[in-house]
Amino acid sequence: MGRRRSSPVNKLFAWVRRQSMKVKTFLAFTSVLLALVALKLLIRDHNHFFIASEAIHVAGIMVLIYKLTTQKTCSGLSLKTQELTAIFLAVRLYCSFVMEGDIHTVLDFITLVSTLWVIYMMRFKLKSTYTAELDNFAIYYVIIPCAILAVLFHPYTQHSYINRILWAFAVYLESVSVLPQLRLMQNAKMVEPFTGHYVFALGVARFLGCAHWIIQVYDTAGKYLYLVGSGYFWIPMALISEIVQTFILADFCYYYVKSIVNGQLLMSLPPV
Repeated sequence: MGRRRSSPVNKLFAWVRRQSMKVKTFLAFTSVLLALVALKLLIRDHNHFFIASEAIHVAGIMVLIYKLTTQKTCSGLSLKTQELTAIFLAVRLYCSFVMEGDIHTVLDFITLVSTLWVIYMMRFKLKSTYTAELDNFAIYYVIIPCAILAVLFHPYTQHSYINRILWAFAVYLESVSVLPQLRLMQNAKMVEPFTGHYVFALGVARFLGCAHWIIQVYDTAGKYLYLVGSGYFWIPMALISEIVQTFILADFCYYYVKSIVNGQLLMSLPPV
C-alpha cells in the first residue's frame, strides 16, 4: 500500500509537526475542547457516554480475539495489562451487580469473559509467541497505590464500606491498567496493527468516559464534584483518574492516527 503523502490530512500532520510545542499544546487543547462541545450538543443522555465507552472496550477485545484466532500469535500483547484488566473488571462487575445491576453489568460481564479468554490463550495455547522479556512492567507498582487510594478516597453511599472501597479500587486500577502494554510497545519499538487497534479503542473509550465527567461538572457549575457527600474527594479523584488515563493514551493515539493516515501497517513509537 503506497502512502498518500499529498492528501490534505497528511499535509495537516506535516504542518503540525513543524510547529512549536506551545502551538501543538494549544492545538491539542482546542481539539479536545471542540470534541467535548460536539459531544455535549449531540448526546443528551450523559449515561450513553459510559455505555459507548464500555461497548468500544468490548470491540477492542474482539479485535484481540480475532488476532489470536486467525494469526495464532500473541506477540506484541501485554499479558500483565490483560491481567490488570481482568482484575478491575471482576471487581467492578461484583460492585455493579451489588450496587446497580443494569446494562453496565452486562457489558462488564462480556468484557471480563472475553479478557479471561485472551489471558487463557496467552498463558497456555500461544505461550511460545508471548514476549515475556519485553513485558517487564511490575504490576505491584500500580496495584498497591490503587489499593491505598481506594481506602483513602472512595464514595460515601448507603452501600457497605468494603463495596465502596472495591468500587474505588476498580476505578483507580482501570486508569493505569494500560501502562504495561505501553511499556511493552515502547520496548519493542514497533506496534503491530491489531495491537494498535486495541490500544486505540481503549483511548477512545477513556476519552468518552472522561468527557462524561467533564460535561457533568460543567452542567452543574461544579456542584457535581461534591454530589456524593459534601466535601468528600471521591468524584474529583474519579475525574482525575479518567483524565490521567486519557492523557496516558493520548500520545499513542496521535502516533496511531498518523500511521494510519500514512498507510503504514506497523507504526513506530518515538524514543523515550
